[in-house]
Amino acid sequence: MKKIAVLIIFFGEIALQTALAQGGKAKNPVIFADVPDMSMIRVGKNYYMSSTTMHMSPGVPIMKSNDLVNWQMLGYVYDTLANIPALNLTDGKGTYGRGSWASCIKYHKGLYYVTTFAQTTGKTHIYTTKNIEKGPWKAVSFAPSLHDHTLFFDDDGRVYMIYGNGKLKIIELNAEVSGIKKGGLDQTIIENASAPAGTNIMLGAEGSQLFKVNGKYYLFNIVWPKGGMRTVLVHRADKITGPWEGRVALQDLGVAQGGLIDTPDGRWFAYLFRDFGGVGRIPYLVPVKWEDGWPVLGENGKVPETLDLPASKGLIPGIVHSDEFTRKQAEPALPLVWQWNHNPDNTLWSVTERKGFLRLKTGRIDTSFVLTRNTLTQRTIGPESSGSISLDLSNMKEGDFAGLGLLQKNYGLIGVKIENGGKSIVMVSANTGKPIEIEKIPITQQTIYLKAECNFSNRTDLAHFYYSLDGQSWSGIGEPLKMPYTIPHFMGYRFALFNYATKNIGGFADFDYFRITDTISKPSK
Repeated sequence: MKKIAVLIIFFGEIALQTALAQGGKAKNPVIFADVPDMSMIRVGKNYYMSSTTMHMSPGVPIMKSNDLVNWQMLGYVYDTLANIPALNLTDGKGTYGRGSWASCIKYHKGLYYVTTFAQTTGKTHIYTTKNIEKGPWKAVSFAPSLHDHTLFFDDDGRVYMIYGNGKLKIIELNAEVSGIKKGGLDQTIIENASAPAGTNIMLGAEGSQLFKVNGKYYLFNIVWPKGGMRTVLVHRADKITGPWEGRVALQDLGVAQGGLIDTPDGRWFAYLFRDFGGVGRIPYLVPVKWEDGWPVLGENGKVPETLDLPASKGLIPGIVHSDEFTRKQAEPALPLVWQWNHNPDNTLWSVTERKGFLRLKTGRIDTSFVLTRNTLTQRTIGPESSGSISLDLSNMKEGDFAGLGLLQKNYGLIGVKIENGGKSIVMVSANTGKPIEIEKIPITQQTIYLKAECNFSNRTDLAHFYYSLDGQSWSGIGEPLKMPYTIPHFMGYRFALFNYATKNIGGFADFDYFRITDTISKPSK
């Protein structure tokens, strides 16, 4: 039996080597989906990563990988950042493009730390747990909101955050890592961190991430010269307070903002991301070599297309996933791939009231898709992806509107409206910045099938919408949606399941399933 096991291992290694030799290597981007502002650590053989989802709830996703390429969701550090109107989509307020921003993840003396900050709350938020894979997370916060900070535990036991834009500052935290230390270090460490990239700067150095390697401090930042591209800067120093010397570390494809990660076998990579239109900000890995005490990023200064890492197995089911809404008793109500657009009202949705269905109930009058509460979302993924739903209309009321959207400022959606006692499939486009009803098709049946297909190849950034009366034969509706990445929302397009009332409350829509694929049909011209 031992010989058989050895042979299996031997031939398994040969198969892996053969796969790599035949092109079975990782390709950039390693995640073709909106996973920006990554912060990463390695604990033993496991990698853990936090990212930004801003106004979504729950927030600050935590992911795990064994190879830096294939990631799975572990959870979120909070269910609710704060219970305020802007995060609840109440009183006509929302916090698109804000909420919690760039997080920092660290492991120190048996505790995992994830820190973030929010303009919406005006605070810096710190979350800790002993078990990053299961939680629970303990939360503390303090004012002010320290912009794009990096948490750092130094060898002498002191704890710091470096933060800022252009002018970078350091501030010392207390030993409990729960607030600013009274009388602790508080000073500017780099007066103009953008300087290595020149004087004509559009976005000053920010996105700080600090590392200590072989006794030296290395501070990573992003800067954006006017007329140029997002650029990686690295400063180094022998003391955390400086003096610091800096240089441009990478300027290619606009791949920037991130930090360093090493592998158990001693290799180094930089994890960075790239603005890539409607799909969002997508992660890249860049090999790192050390020369004269500096990290040298890329291959001859370029971001490689392939990497000496295992190939991706795809983003389904680790990053996005279909959902039939069937639940066993011990399963969570919603898988981790789902996030609500802002904080939900938990009294107005259910996966148990009707077995095998997600029920979205109306509890107030709304007039706008982007201000509707309890819209359930998942990322779109590139280069292509399709999302489809089956919708039961039986219990919708006059004025109700339910369906499937692609959520961003210039959104598009397909849904069913109840008007004058009749039902119609409607495609709405906000291509112009304002929602316009493009096409309406009357129907009589109680179940309808809706689909949205996204093409992000080469920044095509186009979506098409379809409906079906039987779930088999599909017809196009409306017009193609151009999907630009807009700063007001600051997020890649998301598939969004919605239901809202415009006249009467108390109705509900039942979603039988949401199914996502990484392929699309090719619409005729």
